[in-house]
Amino acid sequence: MHIPDGYLSPQTSIPLIAAMVPIWGVALKKVKKVIDARQVPLLALCASFSFVIMMLNVPVVGGSSAHAVGAVFIAILLGPFPACIAVSTALFIQAVVFGDGGILAFGANCLNMAFIMPFTGYYIYKAIRGKAEIGSKRSLAALFIGSYTGLNLAALFASIEFGIQPLLFHTANGVPLYGIYPLSVSIPSMMFAHLLFAGPIEGIITVTAVAYLAKYARHMFANENTVRITPTGNFFPRYRAFLIPLIILVVLTPLGLIAQGTAWGEWGGEEINGMLGYIPAGFAKFADFWHALMPGYTVAPLEGSFFSSSAEYIISAVVGIALISSVLILSSLISRKISKGSEKVG
Repeated sequence: MHIPDGYLSPQTSIPLIAAMVPIWGVALKKVKKVIDARQVPLLALCASFSFVIMMLNVPVVGGSSAHAVGAVFIAILLGPFPACIAVSTALFIQAVVFGDGGILAFGANCLNMAFIMPFTGYYIYKAIRGKAEIGSKRSLAALFIGSYTGLNLAALFASIEFGIQPLLFHTANGVPLYGIYPLSVSIPSMMFAHLLFAGPIEGIITVTAVAYLAKYARHMFANENTVRITPTGNFFPRYRAFLIPLIILVVLTPLGLIAQGTAWGEWGGEEINGMLGYIPAGFAKFADFWHALMPGYTVAPLEGSFFSSSAEYIISAVVGIALISSVLILSSLISRKISKGSEKVG
């Protein structure tokens, strides 16, 4: 679901970045209100969780692949606005450092996975759950439906963004300049992978994660407490229930290598040339807009060595988590210092 650069025209990608700016602005303000300083590490852990499970691609019938996102899980844990910031941060690190998703397509990817998915999934969950106790059968059913639906709505929007490209942007002879398949192909192809594979996996992950934390770390659910409960202790004891599964997921990230097929709509230039016999002119112009530091989750010194692929994936996961945590914690500290400075001046 990560749209690379070259698939969307600038007329599509730039307005979508602009559309996300006010959403990020509102989300940051909301996060400052609902997340206190001691809970910022939890926000970083949530963003890291999303980053890691997006590395775990699963094979899809037909030679493609897909992945979960975790956005609805984060929204249920902390709220949809913190989920927007968490997933956006994960997508930013993926794009800049690992080349997973485009820089120009960053707004589109955030719109789909960091806005549409957590908000729709969260409110569907709330509507179905009603007043049921978290962890109850009704709550768990609502979790599955909300996360499954949220992921598939994000996939639907991505498929529309793909599919309108050849309709709107083509040469005088009708040759696509950017995205290569129309809506009649993009929607069925994307939805097949997500309705039948990624969606159920997303639902199972969300149900399992929420049920686990509801049993062992209920204090982490910011929306479940009418009075904010701040856990005591140092970092590891405070977040142990989250940290241990996250570490296990990092170790398991090489399982994402099992899915050999490229996710639908994420082909490189050579693959497109092989499929079509040409590379669209617009795609060729913007596909290499950014050169990632660790493209495809690779580590240059390890390439070609024994067990290199698995080691590279695990190292990439650790690097990604470190960068995501640094971005969120440092930005929180800077924001709070600025706020305190403004209060003193006032």
